[in-house]
Amino acid sequence: MDESKEEQVTRREFMKAVIVTIGGVITAAVGLPAIPYVIGPALKKDSADWIPLGTVSKVELNDPTLFKARIETQTGWINAEEEISVYVLTPDGQDFIAMSNICTHLGCRVRWIPEEDGFFCPCHNGVFARDGSVVSGPPPKPLDRYETKIEDGVLFIKRG
Repeated sequence: MDESKEEQVTRREFMKAVIVTIGGVITAAVGLPAIPYVIGPALKKDSADWIPLGTVSKVELNDPTLFKARIETQTGWINAEEEISVYVLTPDGQDFIAMSNICTHLGCRVRWIPEEDGFFCPCHNGVFARDGSVVSGPPPKPLDRYETKIEDGVLFIKRG
């Protein structure tokens, strides 16, 4: 038997090898860049960003002041921009308390009523004190608070 015939690659085997190689190159070219795109959002850690509200000079002593800020959130591949509202209170001009204006009962927005010296939730008549503690109604806990810091006269709250 001729040994050179056994070692020769047939045309069919050569074409199979070429097609498999080309397929592998295409798969690698498409698949490798897609891996970070697919698993990237799952690996991304939540950032503890500080959100600027405004200057501290806007906050009057013992009078809750409403601030609004726009924040951008990312969930997976979906980017959304939302507006948050925060009441800020200072008893002495040095220490600041930042409270959410979302009722802890069903998520309605609360309003500061100066004549009543408290926050009022119009949904189920929840009432909160100046410091955000529950006075009456169905809310199960006080208004949520944010961590605050001041840099160059600007008040920041921590996203969280």
